Amino acid sequence: MCVCQTMEVGKYGKIASRDGGRGVLLEPFIHQVGGHSSMMRYDDHTVCKPLISREQRFYESLPPEMKEFTPEYKGVVSVCFEGDSDGYINLVAYPYVESENADQEVTPERDQPRRKHSRRSFHRSGSSTEHKDEKQGLSVENTESIQEMKSPKVELQIQSDVPFQMLDGNSGLSSEKISYNPWSLRCHKQQLNRMRSESKDRKLYKFLLLENVVHHFKFPCVLDLKMGTRQHGDDASEEKAARQMKKCEQSTSATLGVRVCGMQVFQMNTGHYVCRNKYYGRGLSIDGFRHALFQYLHNGLELRKDLFDPVLTKLRGLLGVLERQASYRFYSSSLLIIYDGKECPKRTENMDTETPEDIPSLSHPFMPKVDVRMIDFAHSTFKGFRDDPTVHDGPDKGYVFGLKSLIHILECLRKENQ
Repeated sequence: MCVCQTMEVGKYGKIASRDGGRGVLLEPFIHQVGGHSSMMRYDDHTVCKPLISREQRFYESLPPEMKEFTPEYKGVVSVCFEGDSDGYINLVAYPYVESENADQEVTPERDQPRRKHSRRSFHRSGSSTEHKDEKQGLSVENTESIQEMKSPKVELQIQSDVPFQMLDGNSGLSSEKISYNPWSLRCHKQQLNRMRSESKDRKLYKFLLLENVVHHFKFPCVLDLKMGTRQHGDDASEEKAARQMKKCEQSTSATLGVRVCGMQVFQMNTGHYVCRNKYYGRGLSIDGFRHALFQYLHNGLELRKDLFDPVLTKLRGLLGVLERQASYRFYSSSLLIIYDGKECPKRTENMDTETPEDIPSLSHPFMPKVDVRMIDFAHSTFKGFRDDPTVHDGPDKGYVFGLKSLIHILECLRKENQ
């Protein structure tokens, strides 16, 4: 049975039960701040993304010392479109079976996934809420890179209790306070359009299952940094390599070995996130990059000085690991820095009586929890990996240079704001 191409983007419930082989309804991952492949929420601890064979094999080949700094790889699922009786299209994940391939059809007898009712939903164009919620909608016609979407408007209702606000005027996205990171919806709509254009039949797609690295954080503040002085892989065409080199030359990738690819920061004074995207990052000077780091560590009321030491400790640890990885190249990969935007508690007379619920973002009353993770390995390589013809010597100098630049700037910011 084919999915009707005129159906609008589906509504998403919470994770469905997998009893009896039923599938899991996927939701957009609302904290995606960069990249171009859509990240989907599989469950509270897991996200998934379209599988790229090189990236899958890279995760499977990671040396043990790198695993602390990468998301846990959890396997593969099969994902397909499924229509429901309300006329919505859903993305549904099923257990991956080795004999399946990308063109295999889903058997009609397979049970439909269970759905828990949720307010987290995409509504069809023309719904009764269209005019009421128009200010929260994202007009596809105003977004140049996804004009080909057939749905004239997609309206996202409640995705988060905390609103987001995109600050970039060149993003083509709403500047209103909305309930999801605008970049996550942009990526999601592009991904759905690509899949739908290829999917005349009930085609199965492979998706990677990865650890949701922000699940520990109640108010995740995320900085996505494109690392290294070179972004194109060894297999890139001359045209693509030239485009990537130009982007590097015109940004801090050339001067610092790192550039901002996306950001969301929780603001204590307003109670919402502010967001930046990759276009903002590409236009930054060295001083602009320093200011972006300052902004990322500022909660709207004060600079989070308590974050400098734990973030620097993580970055120095990663630097030591990567300097020992001879022949590895992490072209076009990103580095996530994450912390909880909830204000750290001050020492009080009642500190000894506080419960873990009183300090949900902290592993210790005086040490904020932070995380640093490498992601996106679709263009990574190392000696002996998949018989790659190009073998590189020594550590990834461009990535190491970027890490050292990042560490130096953070050290300077710490010193200037003591």
